[in-house]
Amino acid sequence: MPAAAVPIALKLAERATGIEVQWARHQDDVRAAQRLRFDVFAGEMGARLNTPLAGHDVDLFDNFCEHLLVRDQATGQVIGTYRVLTPAQAKRVGSFYSDTEFDLTRLRSLRERMVELGRSCVHPDHRHGGVIMALWGALAEFMVRNQLDSMIGCASIPMLHNGVVSGDVAASIWRQVQATHLAPIDYHVRPRLPLPIEQLDSTLDVEPPALIKGYLRLGAKVLGAPAWDPDFNTADLPMLMRIADLPARYRKHFLGA
Repeated sequence: MPAAAVPIALKLAERATGIEVQWARHQDDVRAAQRLRFDVFAGEMGARLNTPLAGHDVDLFDNFCEHLLVRDQATGQVIGTYRVLTPAQAKRVGSFYSDTEFDLTRLRSLRERMVELGRSCVHPDHRHGGVIMALWGALAEFMVRNQLDSMIGCASIPMLHNGVVSGDVAASIWRQVQATHLAPIDYHVRPRLPLPIEQLDSTLDVEPPALIKGYLRLGAKVLGAPAWDPDFNTADLPMLMRIADLPARYRKHFLGA
């Protein structure tokens, strides 16, 4: 299920913002995405990455994924990336990455048309809406073109807050989204290493990370309590987005329908 060229409508939008969206075509493209991921995850977030290539975030799922890139047109630098694991490739590798963090048994009815989004990151100098919207536009087109209707992923909440590693922020965000955006029980999943919510302060007045807020605006649902990822120094919320749940204004923006 190869990724095709990015559609013309998206190309016109890119021209106005000085960025270019493309699917990785060869190993050099993937390596550029992996370098950005390393800089963000290890450099900024303090992740302990078990990687075979110094300065790159590499894992066993990468070779099975499509890699979506945003480049700065002026410099050619990769400034944003996602990786996408399709149902066929998930079967080849043996699982989704999310299966390693959550028991996804209740999602089995969705798997044939469900992709996994992962390793999302944007360069710190380019964290404005344009980069994320460009990525999402290309993802929406990919889903429709390949007749896929659901997206899952682990949305990360950094554990480092005001210089202190703590799960209180994640517990507080979970309390908020549980009240407003929890999926029906039929789709609930269980973390394999749960964040110990009951031992944390969940009363902080904090906002979810921008990416999670963006997902929720797109109609995403939270599938259950966060998992704790000690290697990445994050609490990960399991999230599900379905094309059918896209609000009308985003459907028009991304799909022209």
